[in-house]
Amino acid sequence: MKIIFPNLQVTIIDSLNKRIKFLDALVDKLGFDRQTITLLHGRAEDFGQDANYRGQFDYVTARAVARLNVLTELTLPFLKKNGKLLSLKASQMVDEMTEAKQAIAILGGKLGIPLDYTLPNGDERHLVLVEKKKETPKKYPRKAGTPNKKPL
Repeated sequence: MKIIFPNLQVTIIDSLNKRIKFLDALVDKLGFDRQTITLLHGRAEDFGQDANYRGQFDYVTARAVARLNVLTELTLPFLKKNGKLLSLKASQMVDEMTEAKQAIAILGGKLGIPLDYTLPNGDERHLVLVEKKKETPKKYPRKAGTPNKKPL
């Protein structure tokens, strides 16, 4: 997205420092303005409780992180009210949306209508949107590992 929208302010969180180092080198190689990119090594569960990041973003995206019920716990705390989670999902999207309804409600979100896409190779993808309608309770996200072990 940064390549298409060079003025976009981007913050990337990854638990693997190896990926952060790669992205850091890529930022230099592509000549991006360092003032518009923040790379953070750590877990979403930790940054989601940090006042510097909680409730600070208009949009959150995630790639191959978790099923939607877990993903919403990891991402909705970062969003401002009326902010949106954009998640690209594959064929099991309907099942994921069904099992995520309770989590989305608990976390202050509202599930939108997915946008369907067909990739050039014929594979289908679905862009799932979740809008944050009210503040996420302070106890979310729970400590690292808990959302995966005990999904809402």
